[in-house]
Amino acid sequence: MAGGYPPRAAVSLLLLLLMLLLSPAPSSAALSARRRYDSIFVFGDSFTDTGNNPAVFARLDSLNPSVVTRSRKRLMVLNGAGGWCLAFPMGLISWGWAVGPGPSVSSNLVRRPPYGNTFFGFPTGRNCDGRLAIDFIAEALGLPLVPPFLAHDGSFRRGANFAVGGATAIDAAFFHDGEPPAGADDKYKFPLNTSLGVQMQWFESLVPSLCATTKECEEFFGRSLFFIGELGFNDYSFSLTKGKSVQQLRSLLVPHVIKTISMAIQRLIKHGATSLVVSGMVPAGCEPPILEFFSSADDPAASYDPRTGCLKEMNDLSVHHNALLQESLEKIRTKRPEVEIIYADFFSPIMEAVESPAKFGFEEDALTVCCGGPGRNHFSTVIVCGDPGSTTCKDPSARLFWDGAHLTEAANRYIADGWLRGISSPATATN
Repeated sequence: MAGGYPPRAAVSLLLLLLMLLLSPAPSSAALSARRRYDSIFVFGDSFTDTGNNPAVFARLDSLNPSVVTRSRKRLMVLNGAGGWCLAFPMGLISWGWAVGPGPSVSSNLVRRPPYGNTFFGFPTGRNCDGRLAIDFIAEALGLPLVPPFLAHDGSFRRGANFAVGGATAIDAAFFHDGEPPAGADDKYKFPLNTSLGVQMQWFESLVPSLCATTKECEEFFGRSLFFIGELGFNDYSFSLTKGKSVQQLRSLLVPHVIKTISMAIQRLIKHGATSLVVSGMVPAGCEPPILEFFSSADDPAASYDPRTGCLKEMNDLSVHHNALLQESLEKIRTKRPEVEIIYADFFSPIMEAVESPAKFGFEEDALTVCCGGPGRNHFSTVIVCGDPGSTTCKDPSARLFWDGAHLTEAANRYIADGWLRGISSPATATN
């Protein structure tokens, strides 16, 4: 056939065109999400820290025993029986530090197995058996895993993670108010100052290497996703060790934390951020370290939710925090309607998994941690994950909690899937 296709070729071409027309196209939301972001910048605590924790705390490995002993005493109190018990377990597990008897009184947990075993095959500095929610978000958006700012010597043009395990929203000096005058060892006081304000300073120190002018920065950060992870839990835990009541936290500290987060968001917007994801707080009353901290013979049964075993007052604190946070985000949206601010619900998915674990593939005793020592919910303040004598569950993917406060990779994947629906749909204000 002069000037045309051979019959067989024409049929093949027709079939190909029909296949292309009939094949389902990728969702516009998914394509939009992949196209929109060239980089991710992350702030927060151990729920989002991809490896800054070891860099921050490596310097403690070389401390002389007297400094470590003083730091240890700030973290521990004498119990009624005359022995040592943790003043607040979450503090240690957030930082990834074990403090115990013997010549080696401090060791970085997240730098030893079984941390990282599920996905990476080795410890990466994450408080998890594998990937965190932020890792799944980066993968889904077609971006590399976000490198830790303090432990990466390459380029940060695709993003940087400033989150640190144990970080607070409020500057650490707030929690040391009323303590003895600062001395030479004051920089080792817990909490160390890796607060949101410090993380913002790290970010701003990086900005000149990413863009040179206001216009360049607006263009660069306008193509970036800013993720502010969970903050507040550590603020409240340290305040509890100072003898503050939960009611005092609700009325005095929660507004302070929310204001601090709000100011950081507005600061990022001034740098050119146009897409931000802001995480709410986890259900504190379901966290195994919290349950251990509040466990005592005189705990009234009414303090616990009979359906879940979680502490109601602490969960109410989380609900209050999240409500004020969402109100704050709405105020910013009203002032800056051109900026997309997505609230990432951290509370509801965990509560759903605790209430109906089988529905999500988790074992029925949802509050039992995968890696730990002998104690309530397999959580111990003496033998922690990775210690001699600790044990790890056979199937981490069947567990919600990994080492106490932190989640397994399976739980992080489940939570990230929900958050991604909000990120992939720009019109969605909340998840």
